[in-house]
Amino acid sequence: MGLAKGRRRIVIAVAALLVLAAIAVTVYRVLAPAEVSTVARADYPPAAAPAVGVVGRLPVAPLIVDGRLRVYAGHRQVYADRPVDGRYRTTPFWSYRRWPAELDGVVASGTTVVSRWSDGRLVALDARTGRVAWRADGPEPAGDRTVRRTGAAIVWEPRGLLATRAADGREVVISSGDGTVRGFGLADGRQLWRAEVDPTCRDTVGATAAGRLVTVDACAGPAAVEFRDVGTGAVAGRWRPAGAGEELTVTPLGCRTGRVGCTALRTAGPGDGTGRGWLLGSGEPVAAPALDPANAELVGEQAVALVDGVLTGRSARTGAELWRRPDLGPGRLIVVQLGRVHLLTEANDLVTLDSATGVQLSRFPLNVGSDGTGWTPGAVYADGRWVAVERLRRPVDPDGDDQRYFITSEPVILAAT
Repeated sequence: MGLAKGRRRIVIAVAALLVLAAIAVTVYRVLAPAEVSTVARADYPPAAAPAVGVVGRLPVAPLIVDGRLRVYAGHRQVYADRPVDGRYRTTPFWSYRRWPAELDGVVASGTTVVSRWSDGRLVALDARTGRVAWRADGPEPAGDRTVRRTGAAIVWEPRGLLATRAADGREVVISSGDGTVRGFGLADGRQLWRAEVDPTCRDTVGATAAGRLVTVDACAGPAAVEFRDVGTGAVAGRWRPAGAGEELTVTPLGCRTGRVGCTALRTAGPGDGTGRGWLLGSGEPVAAPALDPANAELVGEQAVALVDGVLTGRSARTGAELWRRPDLGPGRLIVVQLGRVHLLTEANDLVTLDSATGVQLSRFPLNVGSDGTGWTPGAVYADGRWVAVERLRRPVDPDGDDQRYFITSEPVILAAT
């Protein structure tokens, strides 16, 4: 009888061990680091030629890639849909997920989409197929930030992640974060350079059209602007505007999406009501008073500003007035891009002008379905003929949750100008 009891105990112990092992395997499968890549099963779509006007509405912010796809950010996912002029978001054309890392930023150049994750990992995807092109280890993002459900902060204004071009024409991905700044070749992900930095007193603000990384450095005395060659990582110079105080706020101007290709900047002290505009090149910045006003934007060679309902274009170098549009009425300049200026009127009409001449290219109500125009613009994005706008509930509550902050569950409106 004692032997039978012993056998039962052994059987029970073995069964318990098997159950524990099964649970451990299940937990590991669920919680272990993993990635899931779902590649495209259809042909790469052709470029669209949409009619002027509102295209549709979306629940998340789109990054237009190659004029053919819309790329979106999820919490732990980057994915694309098609067609680019679809009225609503559709089934993903391709998708890439990681666990447990969170998506921190997305940039694109040509047909390459580069994602950065909370563990610093960089993953490049071929937009035509969704296949992984390369992986690389970069610095972990520094600090926390608020990202709302549209993901606009990840795809339109990614922090610490730039896809830019060096002076010799090479395309480079810059990743900055906790302790280092690193440059990687866009084509193959090979690390080109690495620089040790202190993120608590340095702020990367963008990259210039001349192939220089722009950083505000306050680590060793009064804040100064540091220029670093994006191809080699070598410091190309430091600069402080005459009369600047201990602190310095720098706003890049004339940039493409993602704060790259910038051709000017505006400097100001904390709390200053006015700033000073500067044109960027291969040497020291050159004063450009036409860019001094806080609402002035640079489009090509033109400084554009809306003052008291009058939109004007001036030469950024000389300040000479080139064109004037007093007929547009009150509104706000929401976004500019090379060749185009986009104004939103009080009635939420989207007006697009040629930046060189001020001639109107298109005008239409920025409205879709029965949503109406009783909203305030939030983050705005422009690429080619496309303009996308977040719509916020009036009055805007910056501390409210997403349901209170956005006007609808599909707050992003996409239009073709």
